[in-house]
Order: sequence, then C-alpha cells, then structure tokens
Amino acid sequence: MTHQPEPHLPGVLAIDAGNSKTDVALIGADGTVHGSARGGGFLPATVGATAAVAGLAPLVAEAAAAAGITGWTGPLTSHVSACLANADLPVEEEALRTALVSHPWGVSNTVVNDTFGLLRAGTDGPCGVAVVCGAGINCVGLLPDGRTARFPALGQLTGDWGGGAGLAGAAMWHAVRAEDGRGGPTGLAAAIAEHFGLRSTGAVAEAVHLGHLPSTRLHEIVRVLFAVAGAGDTTALSLIDRQADEIVRLAVVALRRLDLLETPTPVVLGGGVLASRQPLLLDNLTDRLTAAAPLAEPRVVVAPPVLGAALLGLDHLAAGPEAQERLRKAYDPARPVAA
Repeated sequence: MTHQPEPHLPGVLAIDAGNSKTDVALIGADGTVHGSARGGGFLPATVGATAAVAGLAPLVAEAAAAAGITGWTGPLTSHVSACLANADLPVEEEALRTALVSHPWGVSNTVVNDTFGLLRAGTDGPCGVAVVCGAGINCVGLLPDGRTARFPALGQLTGDWGGGAGLAGAAMWHAVRAEDGRGGPTGLAAAIAEHFGLRSTGAVAEAVHLGHLPSTRLHEIVRVLFAVAGAGDTTALSLIDRQADEIVRLAVVALRRLDLLETPTPVVLGGGVLASRQPLLLDNLTDRLTAAAPLAEPRVVVAPPVLGAALLGLDHLAAGPEAQERLRKAYDPARPVAA
C-alpha cells in the first residue's frame, strides 16, 4: 500500500473559480475557515487547463499565508474541492483535475462544474436543481443515487441565452439599433451612453472594439438594464422576461429528467444576476416556476460561491453536521432564503 503523506493542515482547499472572479479558502476539517484569497476570472478555454490551474497558485499561497502557513512541503491539505466555471464537459473536468494533481495542494482532488457548488450551498443533501445566472447561465440537477441532469452550457452553440454577458449584449444590440434607426425606441440607448459618459451607445461599442473601454466593464450594463426596466421601458422589460423564461426552462427540464416534477424539490438560484435579488426578475421567474412546477421550492443563495466548494470538500472528508454548520455560519449567517 502506498503511504500517503500527511497534509500540513488537515481539511479542505476550496476553490470556486468563475468567469469574473476566483475565491480560494483553506478550511479545517472542523469547518473553521483559516485563510482565504480572491483573484480574477478563471478562463481555461482561453489559456488552457494547465495554465489556468497554475494561475491559481498565488491565491493558494495567499490563503495559506493568511492561515499562518508559508513554505510548506508535501500536500497543503487533505482534499482539494474545486468548483470551476468552464468545466462543462467530462473531458474538461478531467483535464482540470489532472492539472490540479500536479500541484502540491491536496492528497486528493475533485473537480466539478461550479453549478454543483451552488447546488450544495443551497441544500443540505445531494438532491435538487440549481440554476446559476452570473456572467453566463447553467443548470444542473442531482439525485441522491448520483444521477445528474446537465447541459453543455457552451453558449449560443448549445442553445444558451442570458447571464450577465448575454443580457448586456442584448441590451447593447437593442440600444444601438434604436440609435441608428434599425430598431424601435428604448431608454436603454441614452442610459447606457450616460453610464459610460459617452455620446452614444455606438460610441460605447467603438470604445470597446478599440480597447479604450475594457470589455469586462460591459457587465455593468446589467444594472442599467434593471434600472431602465424599472422605469417601465418595454424593451428592457422584455429582456428580463426572457431571462426569467430561460431560467425556468432550464430548471423544469432538469426536474423532468430526474422525475422530480411531482416531488417537493429545492431549486437553488445563484450567480451575480440572481443573487442581486432584483424583484423584476425574481417575481417573474417565481410565478413561472409555480405554474410549471408547483412543488419546486425556489431559494436564492447569496453567500459566496466558495461555500459550496467547501461543503463538498467536507462531504468528501465525511465531516459531520457540526463542521458543516460552523462553515455555514462563517459564510452564510442567514442561510439560503426563499425566492
């Protein structure tokens, strides 16, 4: 039998890596948060799995230093629980897990799509459906026997619509067309231009194209969209209505695939767009979900997504409910709330 080296700090290295930000936390086996760090987005599709995972190293070192650990030898902790955006296909999950294994962070390593982390953060057991609507959009469902319902989540190529990037792009599409005459009028045009301090949304598009305005700032348009919709703009309202419809379509298909439509089942909602708890979106999707799946139990997770990765890690270590409750209190004092 191969001898496994003892970790420096028994517990979990939890990683939640999204399109826009990455959180890393070092968690003791008793659920105590010892150290954490935050960095930028995780983009293996752009730089490759090996480089993307290597880019986590400074954050891991920062979290370890916050826990009082520097210059460790051997594994840092017992298990690495990584919930990663862009781990949409099994081959991608395996490539990322292989990359993780090459780093001296954990005795064992697991990689799942970050939507599974959201699901775990919003439930007390392995059963339910989760929809994440952040920079992008995705959905997973899980049964206690391990069966899952998943979507490829590769964007327009696989039928996806929405998320922050999708909403921002659609808002720009309508705004520019309103300005140049190809589309009908909408308050989005003036509001977006004003937000960025430019003369028009066409100028916003040019600034992004020429690199004068970072494309990452386009996500700010989502807040503008909700503000304009709140003033009654029909175009903005239609985009929010479509987003609500897409979220519910994902959830209902996942529930149907797992034969959960006739069973009370949590539907966990998270990601930046949903966690902002905009009534125009939440009230719309809740009404739609009630009509399509009356037994579904919508709940919004507002805790940092790394909580889900950490809980999955404690599950792997067979940590008891006391450890899980200690961890939840550190990240999520109010617990998930009903939509």
